[in-house]
Amino acid sequence: MSGLLSRPWARALLPIVVVALVAGLAVTIFVLKRHPGKGHRGDDNRPVNLAKDIKKILAKDKWSTYADELSGEPPTAPDEVAKYDQLKMDRDLLTKSLDLGERYLDNNQKPEGNFNYLYDWLTKKMSDSDEQVRQSGALWGLALLHQYRPSAARRAALDKGLKYFFKSTHEGANGALVIAYGSDKQLRMGTIALVCLSIIDYVSSDQTLSPEYRQELLAKLDGYLKFVKSMQMRNGRFPIGYDLASGKPAEHSSPYFDGETLLCMCKAARQLNRTDLIPFIEKAAKGMAEYYTIRAWRKDKDSKETKGFYQWGSMSYIEYYQAKWKNYETFGDVTLALSWWMIHTHHSLKMKRNHAYALEGLISAYRIAKLRNDTAAMVDLLYAIDRTLYKLTAWQIGGPLVKNNPFLMSHPTDDPLAVGGVMNAAEPGIAHEGDTQHELRIDVTQHQMHAIMMALTNVY
Repeated sequence: MSGLLSRPWARALLPIVVVALVAGLAVTIFVLKRHPGKGHRGDDNRPVNLAKDIKKILAKDKWSTYADELSGEPPTAPDEVAKYDQLKMDRDLLTKSLDLGERYLDNNQKPEGNFNYLYDWLTKKMSDSDEQVRQSGALWGLALLHQYRPSAARRAALDKGLKYFFKSTHEGANGALVIAYGSDKQLRMGTIALVCLSIIDYVSSDQTLSPEYRQELLAKLDGYLKFVKSMQMRNGRFPIGYDLASGKPAEHSSPYFDGETLLCMCKAARQLNRTDLIPFIEKAAKGMAEYYTIRAWRKDKDSKETKGFYQWGSMSYIEYYQAKWKNYETFGDVTLALSWWMIHTHHSLKMKRNHAYALEGLISAYRIAKLRNDTAAMVDLLYAIDRTLYKLTAWQIGGPLVKNNPFLMSHPTDDPLAVGGVMNAAEPGIAHEGDTQHELRIDVTQHQMHAIMMALTNVY
């Protein structure tokens, strides 16, 4: 090496080589930080002060007045917001859509109690695929419908759906109950959370249940919640699932299932006075908010982790806010920050796939903004809620705004398995693997009907 460096041309090149090596090392470090390898999540370990950090984000994020689309001066009081936003939806349109969606869910419940999962109404081909979390979500949809407009028929359908899951329920350790869905080897946390939500909203709203049946339902709920509590990890979150054969939880979490689990605990604590859950809730609420907002946004402003957590976390935090648990105002801030992100970073109004799930979060944030008399936030949120409902209602087969959808107008149908269902896109197009468009997937309609019930109750 010393002999090589004795040559003039080598000595001249040495500084260039050193600079190139240093620059290459710097680029490598940068890429590894931005795009961590498989098995490493690239977590930012800088400390998080949730209350301060989320306030900084809210101070920077300015709500839109949509001045280029709306006329007049932006409102200064909450009671002026609806007029300024020039709403396109009303209670009549929403109720007609809900009537049809309810019929769709009724017609797609199987005799066993579960649901047709995916149906191509153009070819009349029923898929043989299935998904345990979305099945339990459809069950929760029945519970929400019975809560909103109780009837004997709705109660019978809900009981049939609950029995379907109860037949697959087994006792685990320490009185905990687990669900073995079909041939699935793993119980998903979202499945048990949504079955819990179905029971919670059923027993808390239906006062005609017999004492014996109510006790049976509460006993099942208690067993499921014992399992939920046993699964909480040190960081406040939950494993994505639980291996039924080995009895071991998974090592990683799901943003969807974390939010669903938090929501079921919040509702149980508030509606059924399950105060034993509050320490678990407070730990989860903080851990999830830090991970799915502050830390997620440090890595990626338009984070997929935030998208998965969004509506479930928002619905959880409105429960938390109304209960006035520890630091509840901070979680009000988190909910508003999440919805600003959904509108202005994730750009929900421009989405080409069904995003009724976003409405569940937007309406939760709207409720908090209204409780705070935050007129600026209410203007932006109500505009997004109204225009999203107007767009997505035109994707409902036979719906009250079908005239706005050229594809549906040119493909009329009276198929009872299709009417009232909501498509995942306005029309068929180029699809990627696993994508659904005109096909009817049970959870898409369930989310949209829930959003409509939330809108009827809290917005219109």
